[in-house]
Amino acid sequence: MLSRIAESLFWIGRYLERADDTARILDVQTQVLVEDPGIDVARSCSQLLTVMGVSDFDGVPDRRTILTLLAYDRESPMSITSSIGAARESSRRARETLSTDMWEAINTTWRAMPSAGGMRPHDMFRWVRTRAANIAGIAEGTMSRDEGWHFYILGRSIERVDMTARLLSTAALAPGPKVAWPTTLRACGAYESFLRTYRGIEADRQAAEFLLLDRLFPRSIVSSLNRAEQCLSNLESSGQRAGFSTEALRLLGRARTDIEYRPLADIVFDLPLEMERLQRACAAASDSITARYFSHSETLNWTEE
Repeated sequence: MLSRIAESLFWIGRYLERADDTARILDVQTQVLVEDPGIDVARSCSQLLTVMGVSDFDGVPDRRTILTLLAYDRESPMSITSSIGAARESSRRARETLSTDMWEAINTTWRAMPSAGGMRPHDMFRWVRTRAANIAGIAEGTMSRDEGWHFYILGRSIERVDMTARLLSTAALAPGPKVAWPTTLRACGAYESFLRTYRGIEADRQAAEFLLLDRLFPRSIVSSLNRAEQCLSNLESSGQRAGFSTEALRLLGRARTDIEYRPLADIVFDLPLEMERLQRACAAASDSITARYFSHSETLNWTEE
C-alpha cells in the first residue's frame, strides 16, 4: 500500500470521528447551558474551550463563541466544519481506494456544510451525527478488511479515545452532575445500554465507569483502545514473541491497562487530569504511527525496523 494512501485513510477515520464527537460534545454543553439557569456561562464556556484545545482565545467566551470556534469556523482546527473539510481532502487523496459510495457520502457532506450552518445548533449537531453514521456504515459495507481498513479503524479508534476523554472531562467539570451525566450518556448513544447494564440506576459514578471501562460498548475508552491495539497487531507481521513490535502498541497498551486495572475511585477522583493524561498518550501514539508507517517512501514495508 502506498504510504500516502495509508496516511489518508488513517486521517479520514480521525477527522470524521472528530466531527461526530465534537457535535456530541457541543450538544451536551449547549443543553447544560439551557437546562441549568444558575450556571456560570463564561466559566463553563472557557472550560470547554480549554478541554477542546482552544487556548488562543481572548475575551469572555459565551455560547456564540463556542459555536463559532467549535462548529462553524473553517480556520479553527477543532471545528466541525474544518474536520469535515479535512476528511474530504484526505478522501480526495485516497480516491482510488475508496468506493464510489463512500467518496460521494463524504463529498456530499462537505458540500452541504454551508447550508447546515444555517440550522439551529441542535439540528445541525444531529445532522452531523447522522452523516457520520451514514459514512461509517458505508465504510463498513464497502471496504475490504485489508491494511487500508485497519488504518481507517486505527485512526477512528484513537480519535474516539481522545474525544471521549474530552467528553468525560466536560461532564466532570459541569456544575450539575444530575444534568451532565445523563446528557453525556445520550450524546454517546449510551443511555439505553447504560440503563440495561445497571438495571435503571442513574448515578454519575456508574456513568463514568460505563464510558471508561465497559468492554462491550464500542464508544467506551477501554473498548476503543482495545480496537486500536488490534489494528496495530494486524498491521504487524513480525511474529514477535516478547515485548512490543511498535512504540504505538506499547503506548496504547499501557494507557489501556492504566485505566482498566486501577481502582475506579482513583480515576474519578480527578477525572479531568486523568483524561488529559490519556489524551497525551493518544497524541504520542499517533506521532509514533506517523513516524513508523507514513514515511516519504513509495510503499509501506510492514516489517521494516
